[in-house]
Amino acid sequence: MRHPDDHPQPPSTSPGPPASPASGAFAPGAQTRDDRLLSALLTTAFVVLLAGALLRYVLKHGDSDRLPWILGLSVVLAVVQVAGQARPGSRRAGRVRLAVVVACWVVVVLLAPSFAWCAVPLIHTALRLLPTRSAVALVTALATLVVLAELRLADGFDPNHLLLPPVVAALATGVFVYLTREATRRQHLIDDLVRTRRELAATERREGTLAERQRLSREIHDSLAQGLSSQNMLLQAADRQWDTDPEAARTHLRTAASIAAHGLTEARRLVHDLAPADLAEGAGLAQALATLAARESRDGLTVRFHAEGADTHLPDQVASALLRTAQGALANIREHSGARTAALTLTCLDDTVALDVADDGRGFPAPEPGGTRDPLGDPDPLRGHGLPAIRARLRQLGGTLAIESTPGEGAVLTATIPLTPATPPAP
Repeated sequence: MRHPDDHPQPPSTSPGPPASPASGAFAPGAQTRDDRLLSALLTTAFVVLLAGALLRYVLKHGDSDRLPWILGLSVVLAVVQVAGQARPGSRRAGRVRLAVVVACWVVVVLLAPSFAWCAVPLIHTALRLLPTRSAVALVTALATLVVLAELRLADGFDPNHLLLPPVVAALATGVFVYLTREATRRQHLIDDLVRTRRELAATERREGTLAERQRLSREIHDSLAQGLSSQNMLLQAADRQWDTDPEAARTHLRTAASIAAHGLTEARRLVHDLAPADLAEGAGLAQALATLAARESRDGLTVRFHAEGADTHLPDQVASALLRTAQGALANIREHSGARTAALTLTCLDDTVALDVADDGRGFPAPEPGGTRDPLGDPDPLRGHGLPAIRARLRQLGGTLAIESTPGEGAVLTATIPLTPATPPAP
């Protein structure tokens, strides 16, 4: 019996594009659309090469007693490969199928060397399924067997038969390993970027939450807390005068009730949109300050208001900040300065708005610009929030706060906010 094969024309040996790096397994959940397409391409290429080799063997060696074995093993190879494409299963199942296919292919190649070039799709499958070292070892073994098969088919020594299979296998392996490592590095970079973005988003949420808490703290301090403080003082005064001067005590009670009603309005407004109640329904800042001055003119303190320029163009945030500033300043004047008169002066220019709050009280040492406590000597550790809150509110709008005061000569507080767009200074 002569040698089963002569000199077959080998099919294209181009390794084709390597598998998608990091595609890993043939498991349905782990495969992308490109992975499935590549698996289908490898299966199709293997079946086509197998069919071509089988057809050639039948045409040239149809009377060989090896034909039933070669035909049966070819059918097994085709069925196992197609079944693996139809039902990918897990990585372990893929490796088992690969082992079965390689074992059958080795037997077929030993019987008919022309089946050797079916190894090209097997090389890609091994690289996709196995760890790098195991895949390289298997590829080396496959390439060696292909070289031996080619030498068996050759009439004489041909360097191409010795060099072509190892070069094809080396190129396929090298390109695949390189792309896999590049994909791994790229994936690590993407993971780092995603993690950094999540951390940045979490940081921004925390900073936003903190800023909102600080803003609410200032709003409550300049509205509800100041009103409750005034009510407390009035109720204490009414309690002291209830027996000696009932009429004065009733006056204090009526004033406290009026402050409580206004505080209730403020509370409802805070719940609704956190805007000052005096600015509701389109009231301008000048009107709101005039109302505030009239309301605070009681119990020996006279508050006057004067405006220069129109405030119709003031943004809502600017108007709200200056009104809160006036409320906080007047509350400090009433509680700490012992002043008889106070003056609110609103100055509106084209690009700046300023509010001056002056009093003729006892004054105090002017605070440092970066100070965090009110310079009012209040022993209560829960107090002393007014001036830092005012300064923080103005800073958010790019504004500044200036204080001029000398003990015994009163104080002047000046809040200035630019009306042109500006970048607020960093807190």
